[in-house]
Amino acid sequence: MTEYAPRTTRRNILRIAASAPLLPLGSLAATSLLGACATAPGTGAGVPGSSRFVSMAAPSLANAAAMATTHVESALEVVLPDGTTRSYRLAYEPFFITGDMVSDGKGGKVLAGGYVDIFNRPIIDRSVPGKERQFFSDCPDGTSLLQLPNAKVPGVKGKPVFAVVQFEYTNADQAGADTYGTLPSCIAVLTLDQDVSTGKLTLVKYHNVDTSQAQGLWITCGSSLSPWGTHLSSEEYEPDAPFAAENKVFRSFSRNLFGDETVANPYHYGHLPEVTVNPDGTGSIVKHYCLGRISHELIQVMPDNRTALMGDDATNGGLFLFVADKEKTLSSGTLYVAQLQDPLTLDTSAAGARLRWIRLGHASSDEIEKLANKLKPSDIMDVRKTDPQDASFTRIFHGGAVNWVKLKPGMEKAAAFLETHRYAYLMGGSMGFSKMEGTTVNARDKVAYSALQNIQDSMVKGKKGWNAESNIALDKALIAGGVFAHDLGGAVKDHTGADIRSEWVPLRTRALLLGEDIAPDALGNLANPDKVANPDNLKFSEKLRTLFIGEDSSTHVNNFVWAYNVDTKQLSRLASMPVGAEATGLGVVDDLNGWTYITTNFQHPGDWLPNLHGKVQATLDPLVRANYKNRFGAAVGYLTGVPVGSK
Repeated sequence: MTEYAPRTTRRNILRIAASAPLLPLGSLAATSLLGACATAPGTGAGVPGSSRFVSMAAPSLANAAAMATTHVESALEVVLPDGTTRSYRLAYEPFFITGDMVSDGKGGKVLAGGYVDIFNRPIIDRSVPGKERQFFSDCPDGTSLLQLPNAKVPGVKGKPVFAVVQFEYTNADQAGADTYGTLPSCIAVLTLDQDVSTGKLTLVKYHNVDTSQAQGLWITCGSSLSPWGTHLSSEEYEPDAPFAAENKVFRSFSRNLFGDETVANPYHYGHLPEVTVNPDGTGSIVKHYCLGRISHELIQVMPDNRTALMGDDATNGGLFLFVADKEKTLSSGTLYVAQLQDPLTLDTSAAGARLRWIRLGHASSDEIEKLANKLKPSDIMDVRKTDPQDASFTRIFHGGAVNWVKLKPGMEKAAAFLETHRYAYLMGGSMGFSKMEGTTVNARDKVAYSALQNIQDSMVKGKKGWNAESNIALDKALIAGGVFAHDLGGAVKDHTGADIRSEWVPLRTRALLLGEDIAPDALGNLANPDKVANPDNLKFSEKLRTLFIGEDSSTHVNNFVWAYNVDTKQLSRLASMPVGAEATGLGVVDDLNGWTYITTNFQHPGDWLPNLHGKVQATLDPLVRANYKNRFGAAVGYLTGVPVGSK
């Protein structure tokens, strides 16, 4: 029999929340409940000390309103050591919608997600005469939640907590013209007031980080929290430097950032920005140039504080590894790319493909930044799009297209860190992955995870960008993508025979969770809605033994957030994003002043794809527009949890 939990128990809680500002989940002491949830591998649901998420059904047109907003009907059940089961109903509570005016902490207001130029002046959307306004993003993305010793911010009554939130791009101007990548990404520090008795976080200050010292930011996508408490950002889809003058998007970016479409240097973008939060709720940023210039989705730093595994969101992408010279600093180190020693397979029961690591080079950020400042692409390598009929050139694939390249003498280091994709191919890296996005780590089991949003193109024999040298030769595409696991270990040597100074090196890679492509169903889904499709964001909770997965799907009508228990193998749907919106900003903090938080946002609601949304667009478009500022806004929000009963 189930009885409702008394209100008086709500002060002692496991708190799980989602997105930048967060609310508590339930009503049990975090230490005892999280300890109970830290189950031994293989512990099943129903055993004292276990927990499980109760999955929700996908929304349908029977409840159209649920498809047009963030919809949550899932729950968390926890079995306490005494055998009592406590249940928590999850829900979604938006904190702000981009485009809202929020507190600047100084008595004024600031535009959430608002864009500024290199001089921190608002960038104005003048596309509709008489309706001029500052551009703001509909694409909040990577989020890190953290605390600092000795933090003090006026207006905080409980404990100060900080969230760093980055805004990837904005879809369109007011006239409807595509603006993807044409605006410099903005990034903000939120000061949050944590109620010590409930765990609730309340925004008291929104601070825009000055990115001018980093030459502005380019398409900041996913992020991670470093073990030393900084926000590790990203710059994906690095502009193709040899052909940047032909790139209209990059020229528009330069014009919006600098006021001149010829000023921006492509070698300044495609790197790793790191944000340090100050005790007063401000923040500073530094861009690291020594982790390779790739399509950085995000990096995951391992528990040794030195080893970083990187997602590379590209066609003809690679699996890259960076080992820093010193702990807790990414300012210098050695860069590697993986070479598959066995054919990659989608068989989830297989042991996986062994990995060999190719050493690309060692450098400091300062020396590569100096090279970026002075070198032109033609100084580093000669790159052609047509066959020069010259045997001194090497035929490679880059971004799904054929290139012929020739490295200039003495330019190995510059190529390794500024033309990383091309150089990694020349060095023998397996440059055949497609859309490798989120990366995270399960430290107890020494397993890392990577999301492959789509398994297509360069991974499939005969398709765009495919090359036999990669040892990736699948017979058919899996558009729904999947999650791969990498077994980690030490005592590894690189291709030269030198030791890799890390105990967290991927040894082999294997398929873990796969989506399933289907013919269009009654709603329009092109992938099985009861399986993960097009995984993007990944984060792992050590305490809950759970891999959290956020979708960026062109195959699900609504994107979902999932929880996968690595011991019980149970997959549970936690939340559904507004139709056409991507789930972003996923993060987990197991213990923040005794509370546990899970962050997630969403971006670009109502981003219609005719072949996917044709059956629902007419019904849902008016609802999405009403909910999210005519589709110009997107929510930064959080999951809440209400204790509904025990038995």
